[in-house]
Amino acid sequence: MLRTRVLGQSERQPGQPVLKASLDLAARLPRLVLEARRVSASVHGIHGRRRSGPGETFWQYRPLVTGESASRIDWRRSARDGHLFVREREWEASHAIWLWIDRSPSMGFSSSLSQVSKVDRALIAGFALAETLVEGGERVGHIGLTRPMASRRIVEMLAQAILADRRNGEADLPPDEPLPRLADAIMITDGLTPAAALAKRIATLASSGARGHILLIADPIEETFPFSGQAELFDLEDGLTLRVGDAGKWGEDYRERLQAHRDAIREACRHAGWTLTLHRTDRPASEGVLRIASLIAASRGGPAG
Repeated sequence: MLRTRVLGQSERQPGQPVLKASLDLAARLPRLVLEARRVSASVHGIHGRRRSGPGETFWQYRPLVTGESASRIDWRRSARDGHLFVREREWEASHAIWLWIDRSPSMGFSSSLSQVSKVDRALIAGFALAETLVEGGERVGHIGLTRPMASRRIVEMLAQAILADRRNGEADLPPDEPLPRLADAIMITDGLTPAAALAKRIATLASSGARGHILLIADPIEETFPFSGQAELFDLEDGLTLRVGDAGKWGEDYRERLQAHRDAIREACRHAGWTLTLHRTDRPASEGVLRIASLIAASRGGPAG
């Protein structure tokens, strides 16, 4: 029942396509990528973990320290001014940050109170987080779609992978397998799958010790249910309809059940050591992005933003 949407004048009517994701996502992606970059540029104070250590990416030259092996000397650089220099590489730990962006049918909903669908907000937030984190020195991948990457083209690469994906567009949960032990996960979803199923998937992802953060996307109408009189509800996932005689009274019960559902998700996150952040689509995307980026920076020992 928690997947049910009320039909207002601006909401989807029966018989209309649910999301038309495969038809119009390609047309929307350029705008979403530009908006994600604008959001990422507005997020300040998030720094990554750039430091020296074993890896493949050149970081800096530094003077040779007494006692170090001569095999570490970069003779070409040292020959420039007669001093001995060591070529350091950027530290690359085995952990990475794994995104998962919910693109299931329920994410296609938008009301007159928001004017942006949940899936578009989720994609903007996910792309913005990816760019912010890569600029901070992290590697980011999408669960089930890409490997972790530190490319400056991370947004375009994620967008292309999502556009080409024909298998997971309807899934309302990430793949059912543990993440690497040192990984971080970011799930961006509306959470409108049964709480028990979501809790089980969180437990699986975290079973190896991976940390995680859930960004819960909600339309303001889903939060407030501001209706009275007769109403017809339509389930975007299953195509079912429900006629409600007294929407005001039904709304009271709905809000109680939604709170209980959210409490169950929050408890699952607490048990796994994960965080839960609620983000409404009538609020700026930068708020959710800054919150998640700050949590990750804090977990890395950096400034909280």
